[in-house]
Amino acid sequence: MSKGFSAGQLFNDLWQDLGDPDFIWQALALVFCLAAAALIQRWWRGRHSEGNGRLTDAGGRLLFPLSGMLLSGLALLALKPFIHVNLLKLAMPLLGSLALVRGVVFVLRQTFPKADWLATWERIIATLVWGWLALYITDLAPHVIDALAQVGFTVGKQKLDLWMLIHGLATVFLTVVLALWVAGMIESRLMGFAGIDSSLRIVAIRIAKALLTLIAIIASLSLVGIDMTALSVFTGALGVGLGLGLQKIASNYVSGFIILLDRSIRIGNVVQVGNDGGMVTQITTRYTVLRQLGGTEFIVPNETLIGSVVQNQTYSDSRLRLATQVGIAYDSDLDLATRLMIEAAAAQARVLADPPPKVLLTQFAESSLNLELGFWIADPEEGRGNIISDINIAIWRAFRAGGISIPFPQRDLRIIQDPPATADGRGSLPLPP
Repeated sequence: MSKGFSAGQLFNDLWQDLGDPDFIWQALALVFCLAAAALIQRWWRGRHSEGNGRLTDAGGRLLFPLSGMLLSGLALLALKPFIHVNLLKLAMPLLGSLALVRGVVFVLRQTFPKADWLATWERIIATLVWGWLALYITDLAPHVIDALAQVGFTVGKQKLDLWMLIHGLATVFLTVVLALWVAGMIESRLMGFAGIDSSLRIVAIRIAKALLTLIAIIASLSLVGIDMTALSVFTGALGVGLGLGLQKIASNYVSGFIILLDRSIRIGNVVQVGNDGGMVTQITTRYTVLRQLGGTEFIVPNETLIGSVVQNQTYSDSRLRLATQVGIAYDSDLDLATRLMIEAAAAQARVLADPPPKVLLTQFAESSLNLELGFWIADPEEGRGNIISDINIAIWRAFRAGGISIPFPQRDLRIIQDPPATADGRGSLPLPP
């Protein structure tokens, strides 16, 4: 701590100012600054009530402490030549700490919107910030720093101490949070560009997050004074681990980037991978989620999608041909049955008119003429079994009304009586004619 300023001395001076008649002017100035900051925040929220961007949400949370700190600083400069301003001096770090807590929690909530652990971390962050501020105000912070600096150790050629480690972790945390906030701003901008393919947007967002996080970590460690060459042993061990035990995970991540870049599989495609199939609802860097119409979801590793044959039913065209088979009796009217089947398919809203439904005679079976009705749909993600079932029901009703019979296999059985018994009690076979 410098000799010109002491937080403990500030606290003692403020305690002495309580008996000074001019203290009321400090209090009034602080109340005015806080009221003005509240009005600024209210104006911001009213003007951006319909907006839901990250900048709008950040302004609603941070505008009060930041504007209050700025107004308190201006009031301090204006009143310092006339009265004591210790209350304003104390209010500024308090408002700054409030802004820091709100800012960090806001970025974490935007980055991990569904994280259950965020509530616990919010309390931890608030406790650490306010606890350090209490040490700063009571002038105990220098003693705590000196005690932590006495605990030293060596990593390679780099000499470290406990204070440097804690300082480095805090700096890394804050710079990573800042990097995630910038990445969130980039994400909101990219998601607003409708002309860019969704897969490319996802790739750009993830690359931006990875690069910004890496830059933040390297920059923060350098600011603390840690030599990056001291991490060479750790990075070497990490490389060996990736080459041996984490090769599957690394392969999945590489495959995920390949899928997102070449756009062979996109969100909304209907794909089949072996026995698993469904609509692609999510593509991450490690796995892809396929959702069936019944609600079942399959988590497929990206390496599987790269190394095996994938049946993408909507790769270049969302239209899909479906077919249903039915057999009619040989004495039925073939032209009438064909017309009824086409009308049953054309009556469905999901069936396309171009190309039109078509009936093919596929086989002269033992007891029936086998017909196949082929038709096209443009929304396979809505399901295939349901549309086939609706058409089959319509065909059944039309056939019953039109007198078209659907045969079933029949067999004729001949029962031969036993021959008459001979004198010895044994039967004899009939002689051929």
